Amino acid sequence: MTLGILKSIVCFGAVLLAAPFAFAEALPDAARRADVVFLGEQHDNPGHHARQADWTAALAPKALVFEMLTPEQAEAVTPDNRKSESALAEALAWADSGWPDFAMYYPIFAAAPDAWIYGAGVPRDQVRGLMEKPLTEAFDAADAARFGLDQPLPPAQQTEREALQRAAHCDALPEDLLPMMVSVQRLRDATLARAALSAFEQTGGPVVVITGNGHARADWGAPSVLRTAQPDINLFSLGQGEAGRMPEGGFDEAVDGPAVDRGDPCDAFN
Repeated sequence: MTLGILKSIVCFGAVLLAAPFAFAEALPDAARRADVVFLGEQHDNPGHHARQADWTAALAPKALVFEMLTPEQAEAVTPDNRKSESALAEALAWADSGWPDFAMYYPIFAAAPDAWIYGAGVPRDQVRGLMEKPLTEAFDAADAARFGLDQPLPPAQQTEREALQRAAHCDALPEDLLPMMVSVQRLRDATLARAALSAFEQTGGPVVVITGNGHARADWGAPSVLRTAQPDINLFSLGQGEAGRMPEGGFDEAVDGPAVDRGDPCDAFN
């Protein structure tokens, strides 16, 4: 056994020991029957990632889709570098990505060592482009229609989404930026849905999608967009809460876990 593999096993075990609650529940039959399973998270919560790794190992997916990876990064994953946490982190240039510590994410890769890896991250320049062009131009015309980007949101949902963006940014955003922030969320939902559908069509599934709780919500997140594009697909969505505070939105199942001490997130806007 190489030192890199041993280190990965030790790291995986340490994460699991730090979050024994992750193994307290059995996977629902609906999740085991699903073609695509969305596993939500708070990005910086180690317990959420431990549960994702646990579910991934139990589901044995043919493909893993990560919100955190662009398609180009996903192509950098090889059978050799995914055996080592440090080698994979380097191949992905994770240290420059802005995402939390790779040690929390690596056990998910290790839980499905033979799964194909897909990236569903939206590049920053594409996000910035939404300030200058309509949402429909982010995809080609056929995909924009297939994933619902050519249709406006119902007015009540648009209002609710803008309110969530306002609260998430501590009332610090100019009001005229809120519609664009909603468009960014819609683009990310559609990109996740498109990657998950491609993964299912190419591998036959099951597919596990690793993403934030907001994108995993079944009522208007990526699962809803995917069902718009492919109504017959069998989906399951999991949301993860913190110390009794459950995630916004509808999920097929929502589970609780310990919270992370983040201080006051609004300090960053002051």
